[in-house]
Amino acid sequence: MSPDDWLLTKSERGNAQTTIDDVHPGQQAWSVGNHVRPLVHGASYFAELADCIAGTRAGDLILFTDWRGDPDERLTDEPGSTMVALLGAADRRGVDVRGLIWRSHWDKFSFSGAENRQTGEQLQADGAEALLDMRVRTGGSHHQKLVVIRYAGRPDRDIAFVGGIDLCHSRRDDPRHEGDPQAQSMAKAYGPTPAWHDIQAAISGPAVYDVETVFRERWTDPTPLSRSPVRRLRDRLSGDDLSPDPLPVQAPPPKPVPGGTHTVQLLRTYPNLRHGRDYPFARGGERSVARGYSKALARAERLIYIEDQYLWSPEIAATFADALRSKPELRVIAVLPHLPDQSGALSRVPQELGRHDAVSRLIEAGGDRVAVYGLENHRGLPVYVHAKVCVIDDWWATIGSDNFNRRSWTHDSELSAVVLDSAGGDHSTYARRLRLTLAAEHLDRRLGPDDYPGDISVLETGRAPADLDDRLLLDVMADCVAPEGMFEAFSSAAAALQAWRDNDCRGDRPPGRLRTLRKLTISALTRAWALPMYRVVHDPDGRPRPLRRRHAF
Repeated sequence: MSPDDWLLTKSERGNAQTTIDDVHPGQQAWSVGNHVRPLVHGASYFAELADCIAGTRAGDLILFTDWRGDPDERLTDEPGSTMVALLGAADRRGVDVRGLIWRSHWDKFSFSGAENRQTGEQLQADGAEALLDMRVRTGGSHHQKLVVIRYAGRPDRDIAFVGGIDLCHSRRDDPRHEGDPQAQSMAKAYGPTPAWHDIQAAISGPAVYDVETVFRERWTDPTPLSRSPVRRLRDRLSGDDLSPDPLPVQAPPPKPVPGGTHTVQLLRTYPNLRHGRDYPFARGGERSVARGYSKALARAERLIYIEDQYLWSPEIAATFADALRSKPELRVIAVLPHLPDQSGALSRVPQELGRHDAVSRLIEAGGDRVAVYGLENHRGLPVYVHAKVCVIDDWWATIGSDNFNRRSWTHDSELSAVVLDSAGGDHSTYARRLRLTLAAEHLDRRLGPDDYPGDISVLETGRAPADLDDRLLLDVMADCVAPEGMFEAFSSAAAALQAWRDNDCRGDRPPGRLRTLRKLTISALTRAWALPMYRVVHDPDGRPRPLRRRHAF
């Protein structure tokens, strides 16, 4: 396995303006010597983030971006653990705290304009510099979710977090999937505290520098934070900070982690902003998310494992369909939300239509080699799958903010961390462990008495499967190591749970949280009004016109 077999080179990234790869030699567009840890569930991520922030001192640097921020969201159960309190306290200790928060659309459209403004204002009041950033296409968003912490004089502690978890309500769930006590409003079917499945990657090593560069390129963009003259006038009248202060000189990349075997490549999406106001670091946009997936999918031979919030776009599904048609042994497993997060017809129906068409295209290409599931907790309520994960052949694995739709591949700002691991020989240890860790939870795999007293599940230990050592994880998941074994295990677990529910839940509930997604019947009349709404509002295209015409990224 050579990294350039799977990863994009500098020229393949397709962005001559970016500085993200300047520290890498030749055509190399990735860093080596890293160590990456998947943090499954918001509770795991928030607890580690809180510890990392608490460990900062004068002279350190904290950088973050956020799609949604709730100033009162607690990172732990401890008093004073809200994200605003922790970041404000760090700033008062002399830590340089900078944030870019998407300005957002109106709350009445199920967005978070008021919450994001409150977060920015409270952080500014505490001395941090947190700016509302609306340098996006019309109807677009800044969807990147990253935190970088650089410890002055202690570079071995430097860390970056990249993934799908926002610093906001509903994200602090755990393996039990009972939901975050601080819940945001969602479709009624999810209950008062919606169960939430998500993941973030914790990165140590030279790749921290690359994540920091992503933030710095956005921070130093001279374009006004909002293109709207009405918003700019309101911001001036409100006394908002509209001019980012200069950042300190960027410290050199951290040294490789001792024993670090992870190669990390950052993939991004930036749209074509047009009107001569493109990002100076991405003229015409960047679509390395789309290009990176396309290159990796072309190499897929045995198993593509997906967890995703929005598997919508037929154009993106076509990339998977091509792989399925060309590789007769290839299987696809996708874990998606049972239902959209909002129940209003103008939101729910177009989203369901987009997913119906995308999944139908996959099944048309792969038949019974394609399986699509949703999750439910042990109370029988649906779990909202917000994770954005893809593992291909236990080699190429990504955790990020991007979904499998045209919006994420072309229109919004996105960031994803791809990891290759040289330690596994005939596979990537990181990729296989990530796949089996997620599968262990979804299957409710049980641990034997040699490891814990009695026959108890991973869930009942109070530990996430990610905490299990490699030997125990491989023992628990032995039948799922081979792709066909995992395919069968998921199918059997979903069938057993569905049969139990069809039998009015009589007897003991079978292990597992997987259920096959229901099939939709969409009438011609529904398609006639929902398809334009889907393509224009929910899944817009941010590519330059020449690329659209060529159906290229």
